[in-house]
Amino acid sequence: MSWPKPVEALWRELEAARGELLLEVEGLSQRQSEWRPAPSEWSIGEVVDHLAIAEVATGKLTTKLTKEAAAGGAPAVFPHDLAEFAALPVPASTAANAPESVWPTSGKPFAELLGALRATRERSRQSFDRLAACDPRALRFKHFRLGELDLAQWWRLTADHDRVHLGQVRDIKRASGFPIG
Repeated sequence: MSWPKPVEALWRELEAARGELLLEVEGLSQRQSEWRPAPSEWSIGEVVDHLAIAEVATGKLTTKLTKEAAAGGAPAVFPHDLAEFAALPVPASTAANAPESVWPTSGKPFAELLGALRATRERSRQSFDRLAACDPRALRFKHFRLGELDLAQWWRLTADHDRVHLGQVRDIKRASGFPIG
């Protein structure tokens, strides 16, 4: 399926952010994935788990909003005049505390976490098919910190979220005491 240009551009943005993150974590050992710079901070494995959980939640939100729109009689057509998606109202931030619904679990096998992250992205492709078949500006849902976002903004947040946590992963790897292997 061929997507409208804004959908394709957003997908490329998502893939670029995820690609950078995967390059940063590929080849880490289980020990490295579980190491924490401080008891109150997340490990790299927990960051990866959190990213998958959050992306699954955005995929579920996409399904919910598009089904509700279809049930309400909204046309399943991407608007021809929409050339670019709206930016986020404020940038994603490292200072935000994640809601409990997207908290990670510690100690999971790192290879499984990476597999889940990749599988989640494959499922997100189906969400992008839905995004490409509607007017995402009309599909809105409140984010706990950013306020009301349209569906495209939720996916833009997913890309920004990966970048924020990429910085966190790099900080963890640079921290004093990070295991060598």
